[in-house]
Amino acid sequence: MNTVTLPASTLRIIAAAPHRLMFFIGATNTLLAMVWWAWWLISARWLGGTSAQPMVPPGWLHAIVMQYQVLPAFMFGFLLTVFPRWMALPPLRREHYVPVGIGMFGGQLITLAALAGFGDSNLLLKVGAVLTTGGWLIGTLWLVRLVSQEGGRTWHAVSCAFALGFGLLGLTLYSVFLFVPDPRVAFAAIKLGTFAVLLPIYFTVCHRMIPFFAGSALRNYQPTRPMWTLALFWPLTLIHSWLELRHGYAWLWLVDVPMAAMTGWLLWRWWPRRTQMPALLRVLFVGFAWLPVAFVLYAVQSVQFAATSQFILGRAPAHALFIGFFGSLLVAMVTRVTQGHSGRPLVLGNVAAFAFICIQLVTLTRIVAELVPDSLAIQAIAALGWLVAFVPWVLRSSWIYLTPRVDGAQG
Repeated sequence: MNTVTLPASTLRIIAAAPHRLMFFIGATNTLLAMVWWAWWLISARWLGGTSAQPMVPPGWLHAIVMQYQVLPAFMFGFLLTVFPRWMALPPLRREHYVPVGIGMFGGQLITLAALAGFGDSNLLLKVGAVLTTGGWLIGTLWLVRLVSQEGGRTWHAVSCAFALGFGLLGLTLYSVFLFVPDPRVAFAAIKLGTFAVLLPIYFTVCHRMIPFFAGSALRNYQPTRPMWTLALFWPLTLIHSWLELRHGYAWLWLVDVPMAAMTGWLLWRWWPRRTQMPALLRVLFVGFAWLPVAFVLYAVQSVQFAATSQFILGRAPAHALFIGFFGSLLVAMVTRVTQGHSGRPLVLGNVAAFAFICIQLVTLTRIVAELVPDSLAIQAIAALGWLVAFVPWVLRSSWIYLTPRVDGAQG
């Protein structure tokens, strides 16, 4: 009898709030996806490529999984929680967000089963894409419905919803590629995932929440959210996307220099003066600092290409963005939400601090991998470093999502 009631009660706890369910799924996906990628890199470098070889190039699948399955689980958990709060609307119910979790979790599990060599990998990849797209579509529709109910007055919500629409486009392109293997279609899906989905949502959330968190934690801090920066961000990132799709690398600096300048200026405006920041706030600023750094690297790469037709730095700018910006803020933002929404003190804690510091080292390692002869070996070390960083953090976070709030409150 107990073996039946315990899982049922645990399921009720984990489904008590969208952030619980989706963060748990995201945390699990984070480890599963990187275990596969680390093993593939190790196998390719030292074991003669003995790991299962999927029909789609592994590097492309790594980008798809991280951009459309791993990080979006966290994004949907956050957005499904905060959209009603931003717009003073009733919170979403289980029937709204549980199907999102089923689609996102099931989609990645089946995708990874294909990558591990189980069954018909081509069929499994298609099924995984359909499930992921279904979960994404349901989540997007509910969020767009909230924006419509509020009349579109909250521009941060409008921005995130717009980016989620690009996510549906990217997933559609990926699904089409699985049936019609045109590499240009896969390339478009990957680039849209970076610059039209993840980057806009991350930037929009930072634009709204970093000043808010700083104002909550620091006395006499004056939050500032210049809306012109959010308005300028969108044409810059869309032009960058278009140039990448057109292979116009010699012209990327025209938008990447303004992007680096604007985000660097925001960091300077937001950074508190003459006050000691708590660690939970400091990691938000350090994580955001990787954004201007990434676009400086993109600009240097573009200028060098325009001048010499030599493509230097390889994927270093992309991984300053992916690991440095996305990865750092994943730990920083999710830790804060997890602490606050579980009734715990708003502190970083040793486990999250360890994860955050490791992610900084992993970012630098992955950047260095583009500059050394044995790049694949350093990439494998960076992937293992990601696992070292995230295993303790995922275990602690998952335990919180599976247990009731410590203050006895609902959610």
